[in-house]
Amino acid sequence: MATKRERNGVWQYTIRRKGVLPRPLYYSFDTEEEGDAFCAKLETLLDKGELPPEIAVRGVEQSVGELVGAYLRAVNVSEADRPVLALLVREVGQTRLGALNYKWVEGWVEQMKGKGLAPSTIRHKVGAAARAIDWALRTGAYGELLGNPLRLLPKRYATGHLADVERDRRLEPGEERAILARLTGEHRRLFVLALETAMRMAEIYSLEPHQVDLGKRTVFLDKTKNGSKRQVPLSSVAMAELEGFEGFGFGPRGAKTTSKLSVFFGRVFDKAGCPDLVFHDLRHEATARLFERTKLSDLQIAKITGHKDPRMLARYANLRGSDLAQALW
Repeated sequence: MATKRERNGVWQYTIRRKGVLPRPLYYSFDTEEEGDAFCAKLETLLDKGELPPEIAVRGVEQSVGELVGAYLRAVNVSEADRPVLALLVREVGQTRLGALNYKWVEGWVEQMKGKGLAPSTIRHKVGAAARAIDWALRTGAYGELLGNPLRLLPKRYATGHLADVERDRRLEPGEERAILARLTGEHRRLFVLALETAMRMAEIYSLEPHQVDLGKRTVFLDKTKNGSKRQVPLSSVAMAELEGFEGFGFGPRGAKTTSKLSVFFGRVFDKAGCPDLVFHDLRHEATARLFERTKLSDLQIAKITGHKDPRMLARYANLRGSDLAQALW
């Protein structure tokens, strides 16, 4: 029997079959009814010793077409996505999963633009493909997939040339409230801390209680992306989130945990009406708010965010345009 649990509004299932499955299978569903029905069909086959092709051990040599085919068999895909996915299989179905990196995604998008496709058509294709890859990551059916490069595309990717489009996604009015309404528990805390501290996802979910000093209103980071240790000051909102903090329970720091959380938040952002938002955009939003809401210098903000080269913060200079105007005679 599959084991299941409900967590933060999502039903999570684990299926094990010694001698049949080389490793446990993990699935997530929006409703218990959907999860029970899917797992019942799957376990019927496993009880016979049969391993459906869509959950066989997958490597980087498998194709996009095979992934999409398994997705269509396993998920009740919307009528709008079905013809788009069929076209996707015809166009790039032979592409190996090992080639699915951001460079490939850029080339595919630019190729569609070169064919004269409308931006809305490009966005629909990318969205349908992204949902298929999200499913593969959620279920673990394609273990070598560590992330979804389609979710890294910048805003306006369907219109501007990608080489010239700098990702500067900000939260629009009402989006923060819509997202928070769909988050609970640790996921909500992770989201709020990202906006309040400008810390990266892994820096937050790997926090341990000894790193938090509420008396000094700081968090000490000894493991960062660029290797530098830093102290992050806490706002009153962040302080409230970390009151009684005992650590997160998402799993060890690494690509697999980060990938699972990215997929989870991608689904939440989609449901909240923010389909082009990715979790890392929250770091950009938080940094922009430091410029807008404080009088900290660029160097002080760089120490908070961990940007080693202050020139990387030059893109935020326009947020203080009014301050510069006020300094003139």
